[in-house]
Amino acid sequence: MATLSTAAGAPAASLTDQFRPAFHYTAERNWLNDPNGLVYLNGTYHLFYQHNPFGADWGNMSWGHATSPDLLHWEEQPVAIPCDEQEAIFSGSAVFDEHNTSGLGTAANPPLVAIYTSAYSHASPLAGRQAQSLAYSLDEGRTWTKHQGNPVLDRASADFRDPKVFWYDGGGESYWVMVAVEAVQRQVVLYRSADLKSWEYLSTFGPANATGGVWECPDLFELPVDGNPRDTRWVLVVNINPGGIAGGSAGQYFVGEFDGVAFRSGSTVTEGLQEDGSRMREYGWLDWGRDYYAAVSFSNMPDGRRIMIGWMNNWDYAGSTPTGEWRSAMSLPREVTLTRLDGRVVLRQEAIGYSGEPDAQGFRLGPRAVPPGVVELPASAAAARIDAEFHPGSATAVGLVLHAGDAGRTVLTYDTRQGVLRLDRRESGMTGFHEAFPSVEAVAVPLQDGRLRLRVYLDRCSVEVFAQDGLATITDLVFPTEASTGMAIFAEGEGAQLVALDVVGH
Repeated sequence: MATLSTAAGAPAASLTDQFRPAFHYTAERNWLNDPNGLVYLNGTYHLFYQHNPFGADWGNMSWGHATSPDLLHWEEQPVAIPCDEQEAIFSGSAVFDEHNTSGLGTAANPPLVAIYTSAYSHASPLAGRQAQSLAYSLDEGRTWTKHQGNPVLDRASADFRDPKVFWYDGGGESYWVMVAVEAVQRQVVLYRSADLKSWEYLSTFGPANATGGVWECPDLFELPVDGNPRDTRWVLVVNINPGGIAGGSAGQYFVGEFDGVAFRSGSTVTEGLQEDGSRMREYGWLDWGRDYYAAVSFSNMPDGRRIMIGWMNNWDYAGSTPTGEWRSAMSLPREVTLTRLDGRVVLRQEAIGYSGEPDAQGFRLGPRAVPPGVVELPASAAAARIDAEFHPGSATAVGLVLHAGDAGRTVLTYDTRQGVLRLDRRESGMTGFHEAFPSVEAVAVPLQDGRLRLRVYLDRCSVEVFAQDGLATITDLVFPTEASTGMAIFAEGEGAQLVALDVVGH
């Protein structure tokens, strides 16, 4: 059986580091969670994130920092904004203040400005509050200075957090808009400012759709529908924990209109608090897996592209994952677009990941029948990109077996009778570290011209599935043994055809 290398020239992972991803970002050591302050500037992508500089458990929240020239290769930088005795540095965003509206830089050297949540400790006069503060950088994100006038927006609330700030140009008037949450009230609150320092209330959205947990990490942006600049919608992203579609953490989205003051949803299914979850599958979900949370987008992107990154974990078990001195990874960056589907406007997502052509480290299978049963593939990999297209025909199910070995496997199954795609990690390797981890995720995926298209990004501790060109996604962590690198295709019943299969090893 041929072997796909996991990283060119890289040594085998040690027992304490066997789950370190080959192409997802992780900090070298210690805890990582929400992506923060995603911003592009002068050819460099900046990824800030919630980070504990002192240990592999949540605490001492500070902004970690990594940079990339291409969204694929990341270099860890020193901690950007550290916590201190008065405040923890919770989630937020960063903007390039090109015209120095804040006065924190100069016309010749405008600042990067981070807008973050100050979570005030007992040592602070504002103990117990969450309020919004600024820090700025005059050297393209290498060093940061906290604004002396912090906080810049305080509602005297214990759960007011996660500001996402963007420049709104409405034609007649332009200003900064802040989108934040009153988390426990399941509300998105919007403010405006001319200078990032003085803020005026605009409006409130919510509660709506999924409300089974607190609302966190909002985002608001405009996208064309099917690439038409004369037909646009605004997308409001609201992450929720717990209460996600697969249990625990998740991200939901609304499609609607924003007039510079209020967001009006055109995709709200339920108004108010809906605790019974009876209509959960009608809501817009960024991902149908267990491990895609706190997703937010880059600001200042060239060409108007909208790229998002999520935290690849779930608060149900995030503190228990078996990864040693480091804990948690980021998802692959995803470009999101809007398209029409069956009369609705929905998100489509495409991962920015390894995309080389199959070569000596990969393989390709042409059209062939898939007999009933499991067909082992002539290669193995701990990390790879897999493109598969099936024509299920009269078969009752088709799918892929991933990370297969004597100690377990992860199974991706398409049920033709129900039109549902499922990712089963109940026997994926190490699952006993938390009772909530063994699970099966499911999403409705209609066939298109009788075919199912899958793109799967397989890494040492994760599976990211993009079905029908990104109309549905499932992201799950897995912790297989080092020997579990086998792959297979399968069918249940007669009549299935494999249209094409490409595997590119990383």
